Amino acid sequence: QVQLVESGGGLVQAGGSLRLSCAASGRTFSNYAMGWFRQAPGKEREFVATINWSGGSTYYADSVKGRFTISRDNARRTVYLQMNSLKPEDTAIYYCAASVGGNLKREKGSYAYWGQGTQVTVSS
Repeated sequence: QVQLVESGGGLVQAGGSLRLSCAASGRTFSNYAMGWFRQAPGKEREFVATINWSGGSTYYADSVKGRFTISRDNARRTVYLQMNSLKPEDTAIYYCAASVGGNLKREKGSYAYWGQGTQVTVSS
């Protein structure tokens, strides 16, 4: 069992930056691939970024590539999402998730553990 708690969301103007954090507790953090997803009102939850167990491999949705960076600190049991050049269409609740097995995963169904989410609002 893994418990995940996100933080760092808030209100920011377009073009600004935020850094989300996701702290994990429970089983060995480095056993898990981690991902960030987001859900805007009235829309499906969508993939944002994923990172493998070591942090050596990452993958991004096209919509955030070049603007967002996922990273992890296994010693601190934390995964991060640095979000730059934010746009109003990035407004959503952002969730982190953990997947058993350390390889990159893009599908929601591959993740067994989810945080409660943190709201990100980008004003125009």
